[in-house]
Amino acid sequence: MEGVPMRLLEGIIIAGYAVGAKKGYIYIRGEYAKSIEILEKAIAILKKEKFLGEKINGSNFSFDIEIRKGAGAYVCGDETALIESMEGKRGNPRNKPPFPGVKGYNQNPSVVNNVETLANVPAIMFKGADWFKKMGTEKSSGTKIFLLSGNVANPGPVEVPFGITLKELINTYGGGVKGGKAFKGALLGGAAGSFVSKDVLDTAMDYDSLAAKGATLGSGAILVFTEEDDLLKLIKSVMKFFSHESCGKCSPCRIGTKHLEKLAEKMYEGKATKADWEKMKKLAKDMKLTSFCPLGQSLIIPIGSLEKFFDSDVTKKIGK
Repeated sequence: MEGVPMRLLEGIIIAGYAVGAKKGYIYIRGEYAKSIEILEKAIAILKKEKFLGEKINGSNFSFDIEIRKGAGAYVCGDETALIESMEGKRGNPRNKPPFPGVKGYNQNPSVVNNVETLANVPAIMFKGADWFKKMGTEKSSGTKIFLLSGNVANPGPVEVPFGITLKELINTYGGGVKGGKAFKGALLGGAAGSFVSKDVLDTAMDYDSLAAKGATLGSGAILVFTEEDDLLKLIKSVMKFFSHESCGKCSPCRIGTKHLEKLAEKMYEGKATKADWEKMKKLAKDMKLTSFCPLGQSLIIPIGSLEKFFDSDVTKKIGK
């Protein structure tokens, strides 16, 4: 959005033409002032050059793009909650069906995609699908934007083909672990992602390879941590985040996230028992089965992966 805004806007225009839409919207957090400013300038240029508006360049296709600012609610990552927010309502997820493709924004059929997907469209249209599929792996073709953070020497975003290993990402693009410290693990995919240990360092970063290891790729965020970092402090932060971001629509998530936050706090303070750890895992499993939307359903991912890769680290820090 800030580096190549035209790439995104062109992708939206192509998508609009493909589905017969006349209006496209970019839903963006209001805090991203720089991104909003750059996109608004780019939209103005396209309008001036007649690539947006009525009868684009003398064709029968009319299309416009509008920016809608959101308040930053994590739950609006759910497409129906996003649509509710766009309509000026509280950002709560809707019942599905009907899906947005049938009844979306203002009850009209709507296509909802993320920025990364739409930004890939122009190059694929110009160079062809076969060109795109030459990058990445057989089942995860193309490139992926990863965001390196935590204990890496050079944090920041990087776009590379699917299939690169976690070790390559950290060492080649992240400059290695900060201060030359020993790598202990990483949280892949953001707060709702998977904790992984050094056993995953040589695993290809694509959907199938990570799934085979019991991990997820998620958003592409990679938070690196070392032996000096406190895992219990990290899981406490994750649970606090979800407790804050729960929209409160369904009881399992509204109540469950609060209990998980308290249990994680108890573990971090060294007051938890093994029974508390078991209770935490069971609650996350129950939330997966009963929560209304992916927010509450996804807490089993960080908790389950913590058990899979770092259970001994957790249990040795809690009481009997």
